[in-house]
Amino acid sequence: MSFENLNLIEPILKALKTEGYTTPTPIQEQSIPIILERKDLLGCAQTGTGKTAAFAIPILQILEGGKIYDKGPRAIKCLILTPTRELAIQIGESFAAYGRHTGMKHSVIFGGVSQGSQVSALKSGVDILIATPGRLLDLINQKFVHLHYLKIFVLDEADRMLDMGFINDVKKIITKIPQKRQTLFFSATMPPEIQKLANTILVDPEKVEVTPVSSTADTIDQSIFFVEKGDKKKLLIHLLNDKAIKSALVFTRTKHGADKIVKDLVKAGIRAEAIHGNKSQNARQKALSNFKSGQIKALIATDIAARGIDIEELSHVINFELPNVPETYVHRIGRTGRAGSSGIALSFCDEEEMEYLKDIEKLISRSIPVVEEQPYHLRGAAYLLSKSTKKKGGSKKKPERSENTSGSKGAPKRYFGKRR
Repeated sequence: MSFENLNLIEPILKALKTEGYTTPTPIQEQSIPIILERKDLLGCAQTGTGKTAAFAIPILQILEGGKIYDKGPRAIKCLILTPTRELAIQIGESFAAYGRHTGMKHSVIFGGVSQGSQVSALKSGVDILIATPGRLLDLINQKFVHLHYLKIFVLDEADRMLDMGFINDVKKIITKIPQKRQTLFFSATMPPEIQKLANTILVDPEKVEVTPVSSTADTIDQSIFFVEKGDKKKLLIHLLNDKAIKSALVFTRTKHGADKIVKDLVKAGIRAEAIHGNKSQNARQKALSNFKSGQIKALIATDIAARGIDIEELSHVINFELPNVPETYVHRIGRTGRAGSSGIALSFCDEEEMEYLKDIEKLISRSIPVVEEQPYHLRGAAYLLSKSTKKKGGSKKKPERSENTSGSKGAPKRYFGKRR
């Protein structure tokens, strides 16, 4: 299957060729024909599956076809609602890339910055509006946004809207758009409130569900480093000093932990910045831009802050701490295996996290290879892991602590080289 088989128009095929895209991902292959038929869509897919292109490409084609230029000069014909500024910007970049040879005009609006330039863009007229809920409601109330001629509505990352407390804003916005429209609804998970919302706003939808979360790890070269909790910082510095690691997205559980790691890395001469919920939107965007441009080598992130961030050519993901929810591990490492490509994921595991590791391995149905030839290897790790498995009665309980010492030196280069 190639994009040529999806009945796409030449301007879009030309743009895809420029971007180097030849083969659609599963969600693109399934979703594009449905959307082009003007049907409602319920897409169950996480980031990294190519879902932005799955809706951006057919939306551009529908608009370019002129079928819904029925009223008004440059009235907003399509609204994409997304939870964060970072994701809104990335979706905007996707529309710019895929629509470069079309006549479509898009704009991105979000909070945390002055609304002046955003209002100016709206006044000049846009076909496609990408927005976060809060700023959109503000501009609707100020009469700067008019949605009377809206034909396509996209709700992206619906479950994250719920997590971040935006669901009521989303419901208010839905009351302000025409009932007669095409609706595309995307969510990685379907908790009851999100399922209820989907049932309310979708009309006879086609459902597309791609790759179960457990199998998205198949293309990623994974390895585990058993290490004492107190040695994790030294191990991270040791790994990042290897020139073969060009860029690394490092995950930690807490905001405070992310900031502390940045201080330790900068002190060791490694350029790093943090991205988490306590950072202003400007600071988060600056850190992300610096990381994408190569000005910093390591971006330290919490799970909430990193979700929805699409970073091309990310060489490594490093789990400084293992998550206590196994699905979160798969979401994390998927950052380096974007849209079917391979990637490298390195994870640190101390004694307290061994039960988390067992849950992860159970989810992905494989044992993750252990790197023993590294300077901070936790001696007796295999015994402690087996002991942890035997004593595990309930889920997510932490094993007791025991004293251990570090082991041999010399990290194997194969974990830092080219992607497989």
